[in-house]
Amino acid sequence: MKALLLQDKGQWNDMKTAEIQTPKPGKGEILVEVHAVGLNPVDYKTATGGNPNWTYPHILGLDVAGVVAETGEGVTEWKQGDRVVYHGDLTKRGGYAEYALATAHTVSRIPDRISFEDAAAIPTAGYTAYQSLFRKLPMERVETILIHGGAGGVGGFGVQLAKLAGKRVISTASAHNHEYVKSLGADHVIDYRTENIIDRVMEITGGRGVDAVVDAISRQSATDSLDLLAFMGHLAFIAGAPDFTKIKPFSKVVSYHEIALGAAHQSGDFKAEHDLAVIGDEMLALMERGKLSSMLKEVIGLEQVPEALNRLSERHVQGKIVAKLK
Repeated sequence: MKALLLQDKGQWNDMKTAEIQTPKPGKGEILVEVHAVGLNPVDYKTATGGNPNWTYPHILGLDVAGVVAETGEGVTEWKQGDRVVYHGDLTKRGGYAEYALATAHTVSRIPDRISFEDAAAIPTAGYTAYQSLFRKLPMERVETILIHGGAGGVGGFGVQLAKLAGKRVISTASAHNHEYVKSLGADHVIDYRTENIIDRVMEITGGRGVDAVVDAISRQSATDSLDLLAFMGHLAFIAGAPDFTKIKPFSKVVSYHEIALGAAHQSGDFKAEHDLAVIGDEMLALMERGKLSSMLKEVIGLEQVPEALNRLSERHVQGKIVAKLK
């Protein structure tokens, strides 16, 4: 099969396609003929430092949509020809290839009306946003929420999902992305480059702060976000924990929620692993009903992935990029 190969850590800019052996599904696995793969910052981030579980050449690509080509021992819920999408295990070989392996219980069925490209745009960013909002935050107690980076993947899905849940949504984005983020459902968008985020949030909330923040930017951003929270507020952090010492004990009474979507694959907990498929099913159902946009902005070829990842690393890509293989 043809695959885009990472020859060693730090060399993701230089990945090239080559022919390698097609894998065989083991017990509880399916072999997927890959039609589309979503690009995510986690690709270049993990490729930069490598992973101790990898052998080289390695194949990146966590968000795979395609057709079941073969089933392994014990797999009864899937058959050849089924249309599927999944969030892969980053410790294993991924989907920048003509075929990829997945565990059968972590895979979601793609409705007929949804394209492979739209489906592949969802998992890493979409499932992360969904897990933050509906598996971690007490959304029934949240009225106003700040979701950083509304023009990006996690932020864009988060804005849509929070608005669907009936919340007052504030987001951050560059000025040229404000109308786009508002089109996703944000009530207010703050230009993080030219505006003081704390001042604007307090102005919007009448000095109270927000009930929750979803931060997928950085540790420093998560730390700064503590100043935005109301009493008994909640911080869901994805790109690193904040400096917890910034909040004095028995003052704001803040709750912290670590989000690590892919950790489910290493948990050894079948229910946690299967929840990836449940989240996928729920998001695909929303998309099928026209309630959720995949935010797909660009479809590229497999050979164009390194250049597109480089643009992602510069943190100014709007929406989602997907590589089409079929």
